[in-house]
Amino acid sequence: MKNPAQRRRSAAAVVVLVATRKGAWLLWGDAARRTWRVDGPHFLGHIIHHLVLDPRDGRTLLASASTGHLGPTIFRSEDFGRSWVESRQPPAFPKAEDGAAARSVDHTFRLTPGHPGEPGAWYAGTSPHGLFRSEDGGASWAPCAGLNDDPRYREWMGGPQDGTPDGPKLHSILVDPRDARHLYLGMSSGGVHESLDGGASWAPLVGGLEVVESFDPSQIWFHDPHCLRLCPSQPDRLYQQNHCGIYRLDRPARRWVRIGRNMPAEVGDVGFPMVVHPRDADTAWVFPMDGTSVWPRVAVGGRPAVYVTRDGGASWTRQAERLPESQAWWTVKRQAMSHDHGDPVGLYVGTTSGEIWASRDEGARWACVARHLPEIYALETAQVAPA
Repeated sequence: MKNPAQRRRSAAAVVVLVATRKGAWLLWGDAARRTWRVDGPHFLGHIIHHLVLDPRDGRTLLASASTGHLGPTIFRSEDFGRSWVESRQPPAFPKAEDGAAARSVDHTFRLTPGHPGEPGAWYAGTSPHGLFRSEDGGASWAPCAGLNDDPRYREWMGGPQDGTPDGPKLHSILVDPRDARHLYLGMSSGGVHESLDGGASWAPLVGGLEVVESFDPSQIWFHDPHCLRLCPSQPDRLYQQNHCGIYRLDRPARRWVRIGRNMPAEVGDVGFPMVVHPRDADTAWVFPMDGTSVWPRVAVGGRPAVYVTRDGGASWTRQAERLPESQAWWTVKRQAMSHDHGDPVGLYVGTTSGEIWASRDEGARWACVARHLPEIYALETAQVAPA
């Protein structure tokens, strides 16, 4: 018999928030996650990099957009997308002082709600690397000078040529649920960093991480984390999918352990997305990609699969039942894999070919619940209590 918390999770409807190269969609599932209703498109024709629901109020949506006439901006909705209002002051670097190199935001890549005790607070990570904070629910944004203006900025991030093929970016922002002032961030390139004072100062956290052969790991800009995750059930544990493997860190340690070496050798541990179980810190999922000379990346052998660990990375199991068995060369971007809080946990992957695959049983079996969307940039989920 399910306990009250399990019954509440089972009764909540699931909404998958879909950000794509040509707009945004909301995919509404019933409580059983068996039937789905597509709501959209929103912002048709515009690039939507990230779409996130504020879990603190359950109604505020923020969308990071690149538009042809407005440029990079943020939109806000309080009615699940029926109406949108543009931020009056989107993330932007201040005007450069005399002699300093000018910086401009190309797009906002990541949106992260602040600590539960700070309603209205949000963080944004941009390309090129920048960290911004909003105190008013995303209506206006201010640069976080503790990172953006640190004299080591150029040392950490390198130049524009040191980012990923689609541009350098600050892609992961983690808030410790126990302490609003304790933050982590990940940058490609630029490494993993930690702040203990709400972002006023930062320190690299790259011990144990490998870099591409022949590069110097002491140079922070050679470090290329792809996705950084914090375990909600055990906030002292972090997982990371990196350009050079899968890692775990258990604080207060400062040295990452490469748990991806336990992946099958023929698959390897290169990939972009990673998700962790909301209630079990030993369980995490990755979507590996061909880590050889193939670029852009593709599914290993054209046979996409999710791999799960249930022992903190000591072992990994392939999960591909009902996924394509051959000639499926799509991939999953770093923000395009998510989970819900159901029991069992639901998993969702959005592909570069515009499909959404869902599992109602923690990856054991998969079903395609949406097709023919534009290239999917990001997926997030929320569970909405019945009215």
